Amino acid sequence: MPETARKALLVVNRQARNGSRVPEAALNRLRAGGIALMEADPLEVAVSIDKAREAGCDCVIIGGGDGTLNRAAPALARTDLPLGILPLGTANDLARSLGIPAVPVEAAAIIVEGHHRPIDLGEVNGVPFFNVASIGFSADLARELTADAKKRFGTLGYALAGLRILARMRPFTVTIEHDDKRKVLRTVQVSVGNGRHYGGGLTVDLDARPDDGLLHVYSLGVQHWWQLLALVPALKQGTQGRWRDVMTFATTACTVETRRPRSINTDGELTGKTPASFHVVPGAVSVYTRPPS
Repeated sequence: MPETARKALLVVNRQARNGSRVPEAALNRLRAGGIALMEADPLEVAVSIDKAREAGCDCVIIGGGDGTLNRAAPALARTDLPLGILPLGTANDLARSLGIPAVPVEAAAIIVEGHHRPIDLGEVNGVPFFNVASIGFSADLARELTADAKKRFGTLGYALAGLRILARMRPFTVTIEHDDKRKVLRTVQVSVGNGRHYGGGLTVDLDARPDDGLLHVYSLGVQHWWQLLALVPALKQGTQGRWRDVMTFATTACTVETRRPRSINTDGELTGKTPASFHVVPGAVSVYTRPPS
């Protein structure tokens, strides 16, 4: 057995879609790579991470989905401990953005290799997010999509909930300010992306990267449900900015105001209401990834 080179705080969300059956092969791969595992309660993830360095941990390994990672983000930024990801959730958008394999044992091998790099965090009203914060359709989707539906149906659950929301979708007015510009728009969704992927297969922007120091913003100015359906292929590819009814820009900070308070969806969780103030925090968290080729 190799000499232990690293000690990791292991946080596994057993409520995540695949969290109840964490592959033993992935944990064995970590141990065989010289990583001693100290498991913590996922309900106390922030407290556990804050104490991890005092406990002699060199890194944090999280088995779960984007919601679990989102809840860990503030503590990860505070402690500056590298993050290893075992994708066990429904969408696993951050893992996809970073090129981390969906197969847990392969993701574990990347952690063992030990290469990590800094990525940015987005923040909205003081709440951090790795992937995307949205107002409008996606926030309604987060409210509609229960944890049970995500666990039972996976990414299909997003589609089923989305179809229900389409029937009652209505445009609303937003005021967006950024870089000394002010825009008043009718929209069904405003999304502010820090990462590249979100929503179980959608792409923020073709050029978005989680380490580019920018927020990539788009507003969907469609009026009818069928127009939004027609946009889906472009949303998957990140080319929605080419559509006439879509406004896009990149910035380091912006604000979004609505006539009445609207929910904000950060990485799949409802975490606040508008008005919303966004900014990027460059290089806030370091994550184990494949080394550059």
